[in-house]
Amino acid sequence: MSTAQWLGLLTGIGFGFLLQKGRVLRFDKQLGAMLLKDMTIIKFMLSAILVGMIGVIALSSAGIIALAHKPMNVGAILLGGALFGGGWAIMGFCPGTSVGALGEGRWHAIFAIAGMIAGAALYAELYPFLKATVLAWADYGKIGLPDVLGISPWAIVIAFWAGSIPLFVWFEKKGL
Repeated sequence: MSTAQWLGLLTGIGFGFLLQKGRVLRFDKQLGAMLLKDMTIIKFMLSAILVGMIGVIALSSAGIIALAHKPMNVGAILLGGALFGGGWAIMGFCPGTSVGALGEGRWHAIFAIAGMIAGAALYAELYPFLKATVLAWADYGKIGLPDVLGISPWAIVIAFWAGSIPLFVWFEKKGL
């Protein structure tokens, strides 16, 4: 295995450990998030985004990595979001939490994983049709928010942090 693969494996194991320790693999936390009664998962994801965005922008600014944006395609985002949300609501797992739950020994998560694999296979089979229809809706190309706004990525980071901190405080005040 290459160094990048080893780093990916170690990062994945670390992330799985944090998912388990943060209790976001628990069904009651998943249900609470969907009902907007328990923000544990939202706080966990938002924390990961806040830390990750600093790391990614710092590495990009230093020239260590190059950002490669995916196309801003409204049809793909709507379809993908509906499938992701529907699968999460039906199974009670997102992709990361399903693998983490399986790692905890909760064998019912295998159905969510099998569903994701079947969905990926179905997507591959339907891709020619989807490319000509849904994936052709409002394709804005490979753009990022800083490009659209004409500002530094660091301004986005600061704005995101400035909006997130009060949200965390509000969640804690409400006991969410």
